[in-house]
Amino acid sequence: MGNTLEDIKNRRSIRSYKQEQIKEEELSAILEAGTFAPSGMGQQSVVMVVVQDNETIAKIEQLNAKVLNDPAQKPFYGAPTIVNVLVDNSKVTGVENGALVIGNLLLAAQALGVGSCYIYRAKEVFERTEGKELLKQWGLKGDYVGIGHVLLGYAEGPAPQPAPRKEGYIVKVQSNSSESE
Repeated sequence: MGNTLEDIKNRRSIRSYKQEQIKEEELSAILEAGTFAPSGMGQQSVVMVVVQDNETIAKIEQLNAKVLNDPAQKPFYGAPTIVNVLVDNSKVTGVENGALVIGNLLLAAQALGVGSCYIYRAKEVFERTEGKELLKQWGLKGDYVGIGHVLLGYAEGPAPQPAPRKEGYIVKVQSNSSESE
């Protein structure tokens, strides 16, 4: 495993994947990292649905492309594993919890040398009738909201270079007074 701060700085969205499936031990470690993300009030409102079946991946990808109004789009870039991050809609901090899980998944993948990419539009995918049918097929009962899709696989080629960090990203507020006795 690499240095955490270096992994944070070096993680990039991978948009071209080898068709080789990731190793089970890598997947297990990445998913476990997701389960240790902070969770508001300890509710653990997130469910991760891992899909490694090409037919199901294609179906979810097609629904995602429909949200873009571009059915020809291939927003999953050939990734062999998709982690659908969903949250129980009745939980107050569900969206935030889901975002934190996604962050952990992405950073764990980087640490293990597995390429990853966060794909949005899961909310819209799982609001559709077809998306709700998938949730039923997966045995998820209740009101779940899609937070994101995390693509996992081995990168086909080098990772992209980072964009320069913007000016004014950090605003620091400090005390003007000095303490005296």
